[in-house]
Amino acid sequence: MTELLGEHFFANPHAYYRLWREQGPVYRVHFGDGVDRWLIIGYEEARAALADPRLCKDIDRLEAVIERKYAGTWAGPRTHDGLRHMLNADPPTHTRLRKAVSQAFTARRVAALQPIIERTANDLLDAMAGHEQVDLLQAFAVPLPVAVICHLLDVDIEDHGTFREWTKALVGTLEPDVDRARAHDEMVAFLRKILQRKRAEPGEDVLSALVADDAELDEGELIGMALLLLVAGHETTVNLVGNGMLALLRDRPWLERLRDDPDLIPAAVEEFLRFDGPVDMATLRFTSEPITVGGTVIPEGEMVLVALAAANRDPRHFSDPHRVDPTADRTAHLGFGYGIHYCVGAPLARLEGRVAFSALLQRFPDITLAVDDSELRWYPNAVIHGMKRLPVRLS
Repeated sequence: MTELLGEHFFANPHAYYRLWREQGPVYRVHFGDGVDRWLIIGYEEARAALADPRLCKDIDRLEAVIERKYAGTWAGPRTHDGLRHMLNADPPTHTRLRKAVSQAFTARRVAALQPIIERTANDLLDAMAGHEQVDLLQAFAVPLPVAVICHLLDVDIEDHGTFREWTKALVGTLEPDVDRARAHDEMVAFLRKILQRKRAEPGEDVLSALVADDAELDEGELIGMALLLLVAGHETTVNLVGNGMLALLRDRPWLERLRDDPDLIPAAVEEFLRFDGPVDMATLRFTSEPITVGGTVIPEGEMVLVALAAANRDPRHFSDPHRVDPTADRTAHLGFGYGIHYCVGAPLARLEGRVAFSALLQRFPDITLAVDDSELRWYPNAVIHGMKRLPVRLS
């Protein structure tokens, strides 16, 4: 049986995962684009799949599989500059691309960003303080990581609204009225201008390092890596903060406990990543040969998705997984993936999350949800799990 995924799934994927789990750790799904995918939902199976070299990500080989098996039916993206980055590469290309950016996310460089993150968070909270009600995403969760990644990359994004429109289009939204091709073209044109400036006036930032001759990236890889850093560099934190705050607004005792005991917040960030993390499914993989997952044989040349959100609530691995508990030791979650594609920006996202939750709960200790839970709407997106709006009352 193949499940057609639609709006109801994206609003509450965990309800579906609980039902599918009864049938085993692997399930077949369809997004209405002409291609079925195998979805891995068990924790042990997901962890193994994320590290399995037979599950490939190379964009050129994926293109060949699509042309061979799904020509005329596949409605997904084709190869272009914006897709040539380390999440769509296998070793040795992946190794080379990841090495080129890993210097930007060392523990020392991330720690040095803390004053900037704290200052930005406080400025945003100051602006919110004059309002009784705000959309917490637009007022705080979006501009905080956007400002930080722009500082890290030395990029000026004046129109955050347009940037977010591009981002949502490029990370796989299934909304029918979104023009993904236009968003891609506009984003690539924007990035080309930035990279031209970096060549002419290099600085100490990571994009300047990428355009340097010794980085050995071609033009497509430069565009792809710049796009990945800008998009992934803020999107994870946006929805870590949004989804985590929603969990607290739904569970007042934990909100009050974290407010009164800020030392618990680092553990709470890990729990939010597990309980309702910002990434639902890891980006697309395909089988280079037949593989067996949880007793199910997946043939060669098949599309495979690993559901991190489902794995993180697998009751075979986590006790009482559908309840938030920052005091439980659940740090083995897959919120940032696993294996060679483990999120290179995870240290930065964790720091931003700790600063964001600490600042929010101290500044607005009586924050509450401003709408009924049923009014919240989620983006129809297989990769990013996040809300469109999060209206809150500040006092």
